[in-house]
Amino acid sequence: MFRPEPLDIVLILIVAALLFGANRLPETARALGRGIREFRDAITGKDETKPHDKNSAASDSQHNGA
Repeated sequence: MFRPEPLDIVLILIVAALLFGANRLPETARALGRGIREFRDAITGKDETKPHDKNSAASDSQHNGA
């Protein structure tokens, strides 16, 4: 199986920075992580109504006045 070495990871990050631009990389990574998480949850059959991270749960309670 493919095991990326540090040089491989650096090259991938450089190519990603060139393709998406340095300002959009965090946003793109977040969207990719969210997509992978949703895919994994769909495969395992987990409930989608639960928040996945503490930050979204905290911000939801602040918006609801709790």
